[in-house]
Amino acid sequence: MTQPHSPRSSAWGRPSVLSLLGVLVAGSFLASNPGCGDPEPVRVQVLAFNDFHGNMESPSGSSGRIAMPTADGGSTNVNAGGASFLAHHINALREENPDNTVVVSAGDLIGASPLVSGIFHDEPTIEVMNMMGLDINAVGNHEFDEGATELLRMQNGGCHPTDGCQASTGFTGAKFKFLAANVFTNVAAKTTLFPSFDIREFGGVKVAFIGMTLEGTPLIVDPIGVRDLTFQDEADTVNALIPELRAQKVETIVVVIHEGGKPTGAYNECPGISGAIVDIVERLDDAVDVVASGHTHQAYNCVIDGKIVTSAASFGRLITDIDLVLDPATGDVMEATARNVIVTRDTAHTEVDAFVTGMVTRAAPLRDRIIGNTAGDLMAPVRPPPAGTTGESTLGNAISDAMLAATRDEARGAAVIALQNAGGVRADINAGDISYGEAYATQPFANNLVTLTLTGQQIDTLLEQQFQPTSTSILQPSQGFSFSWSESAPRGEKVDPSTIMLNGVVIDPTAEYRVTVNNFMASGGDGYTVLTEGKDYLTGPIDVDAVEAYLRANSPLTVPALGRINLAP
Repeated sequence: MTQPHSPRSSAWGRPSVLSLLGVLVAGSFLASNPGCGDPEPVRVQVLAFNDFHGNMESPSGSSGRIAMPTADGGSTNVNAGGASFLAHHINALREENPDNTVVVSAGDLIGASPLVSGIFHDEPTIEVMNMMGLDINAVGNHEFDEGATELLRMQNGGCHPTDGCQASTGFTGAKFKFLAANVFTNVAAKTTLFPSFDIREFGGVKVAFIGMTLEGTPLIVDPIGVRDLTFQDEADTVNALIPELRAQKVETIVVVIHEGGKPTGAYNECPGISGAIVDIVERLDDAVDVVASGHTHQAYNCVIDGKIVTSAASFGRLITDIDLVLDPATGDVMEATARNVIVTRDTAHTEVDAFVTGMVTRAAPLRDRIIGNTAGDLMAPVRPPPAGTTGESTLGNAISDAMLAATRDEARGAAVIALQNAGGVRADINAGDISYGEAYATQPFANNLVTLTLTGQQIDTLLEQQFQPTSTSILQPSQGFSFSWSESAPRGEKVDPSTIMLNGVVIDPTAEYRVTVNNFMASGGDGYTVLTEGKDYLTGPIDVDAVEAYLRANSPLTVPALGRINLAP
């Protein structure tokens, strides 16, 4: 089904959300319309999406649907997303204002991608975005999954240093611009990894697009890949750029940011919006008119502190259509409106569809080969764990067992414990035959296993680091390792040391143990900073390769029993 377009209130704009609410957009709404002799207002269209994550094929299950409200107060699920359908909808919307349209992505365009893109280092996604005419991508945290050097290759082109050019004979990079206003290579010199903003001119009126990621990016990516970078506060970064933009005669400012919020309503509403984006927007200079956000995979269409604030869910299921009516004399926003448009699967973009089909064909033999079988469903961990649950999962247990099996031998690390971070397990595995594609979907980051030496005390500290100030993420333990944690205990005292056991024996705080984790964790990722104090690092295989080997050696796999983690009062 195709979502109908909103009616327009004039020749140059839709009914203004802001005017309906009686809210001034950044203090720049004109009290009266231009006179007959004045030049016509300039209408600019911004098409925004976020968190595409390399989903070139249409995502399946709940990841490929949008709940649309119905007239009777209920809702109906609409199948949505897929690169060819996203390209078609962008083209159709662009036709409404072909000369004055800018297409922007609010980060996580690549990274944590399905096999069809991820196995080729996300080159196919860059190629697809070139085809559909993306103009700007504000970097997200997942853009840094393979490090800053690889991200620069995404912009500038060139073959992968190890695997060569896979998606094409010569990867030329992104035709669109990456922006990274708060990612500094040299803070003192104010040098950023990518440009801070991009200024576009429409009918003599300048519009600035500032792009950035969340300040907390180093906590949720491999620290090694961003070790020479500094990530700064989002609002402070924007506000510091305002004088420079003013000096360039810019009055209309759009912030494209990979940070977001959590609403409670439908995809085109904004009830109960909460989360980091609210504080950021409330601290932004009033010169900012629009904020296109992402990161939380939520859909919302808000007005916060006089600014339009939007997010388009994830995986290309929505496009946010933002119309700005600008005063040609002052450059100010006269009127603004936004709506989230569902990317229905009615019509595909022919060129993009053919490209995606070709990449699927190239990836199919690798994706479809059967590597094992499981007697029951293997369920991924939930993060944060629901109240009254331990955070343990059957798939997490199976993966940690595979990690231990891959590094148990003396020559491969002599590991006695393996721990998998919950955020690194991205999908369930259904009962029956297991394809490589299914295994890949569970761990799409291509992390290496790392075995290191920790004392018992450091293991205790590691378990306490599961409980961060803003989140809880429970480590998935290998067979033979167990512990208990308390929901009611204060941070720093969640885990009773007397419950931390290896093969039924309480660990000795002064003894040393060989522990296997992935390289993301070993570098301090997800806040597990104590792992950086480990000794005698030994790098092992890629995580998904270890899982493949384990499944082949243990097929059919018995679903691991729960009970390695317990809840204390």
